[in-house]
Amino acid sequence: MAPAHSEPELRASLDAVPRYRAGAAPPPGPVGVVAYKVASNENPYPPLPGVLAAISDAATGINRYPDFGSAQLVAELARTLGVNPDQLALGTGSVSLLEYAAQISCADNDEVVFAWPSFEAYPIVTAVAGAQAVQVPLTSDHHHDLEAMLAAITAQTRLVIVCSPNNPTGTAVERSAFVDFLKKVPSRILVVLDEAYTEFVSDDASFDSLALMSQFPNVCILRTFSKAYGLAAIRLGYAIASENVASALRAVALPFGVSSVAQAAGLAALAPPAQRELQARIAQLNLERERVVKALGALCAANPEGNFVWLPLGERSAEFANLCQEQALSVRLFVGVGVRVTIAEPQANDRLITIAQGFSDDHASA
Repeated sequence: MAPAHSEPELRASLDAVPRYRAGAAPPPGPVGVVAYKVASNENPYPPLPGVLAAISDAATGINRYPDFGSAQLVAELARTLGVNPDQLALGTGSVSLLEYAAQISCADNDEVVFAWPSFEAYPIVTAVAGAQAVQVPLTSDHHHDLEAMLAAITAQTRLVIVCSPNNPTGTAVERSAFVDFLKKVPSRILVVLDEAYTEFVSDDASFDSLALMSQFPNVCILRTFSKAYGLAAIRLGYAIASENVASALRAVALPFGVSSVAQAAGLAALAPPAQRELQARIAQLNLERERVVKALGALCAANPEGNFVWLPLGERSAEFANLCQEQALSVRLFVGVGVRVTIAEPQANDRLITIAQGFSDDHASA
């Protein structure tokens, strides 16, 4: 009699892999109330000029494999950024390149150092690579504690991740502090600067991160078309690194991972008409961010530089998130820590302000 079949044995280490939580859609609100999802830092604007036409045209050829090397998009990105094409690697969103970075730098039981709270994918890609996460708490004002991160580096450290602006707190690293940090990080360690929200950084806080790469070839910069460019569903991101690191990223990438539709959308988004509209939209979202921050007052962390705000409410976080849900506004809850809210349509932002003001009044009278 044949033995009964059973489930295959999987890697035991997978039990330690955290599960990613996607931003929840808002529940239906009261009659006549429009529901808004402000939990995923999505761009509220429709596709940029020329993007839909490029997608439609590219879709006619989806029976064929995409260009393996994404040659046209790589060439245009290289021209736009002023880098060598061999310094670029593309992926399905910057998160895929983050996974590749862990794969090329880490083996079992190596260490990955990053701030916390930060992007929730960091512990996931670390665990999948078989490495150990070393989470360094943010400062009391929600910034990266770069000195503490340096102190956390050991002989087993292979990868350091710095998220700027940091998701979920919105704080950005300052250039001189980051340069001092890079000078002290051993050059054998890959330093990933995750700039998913870099387009939203104000002039006062911005700096040319690409200019640092000639001095620090162990730096790898990640960027995405998902946020400012509004191509979240297309899944397109890129890394800028030394030719050696970029080559390694391409070597471990999923073959044909970047679709022909994504390549066409990226090219269209880099064209002059789309770029002009992009800058106008970023300016408008940043004005909305300023309006929201001013209205929220003490509830909101200061100086956010992404397309979102951070409410460090601690144990009151779930209460606030529930109030938002009741008003058909889905936010990102970090239990016991805070709430992240995307800067979205003005109407959604107005509702957030109204909820927050009522929340503050209730607690002031309690």
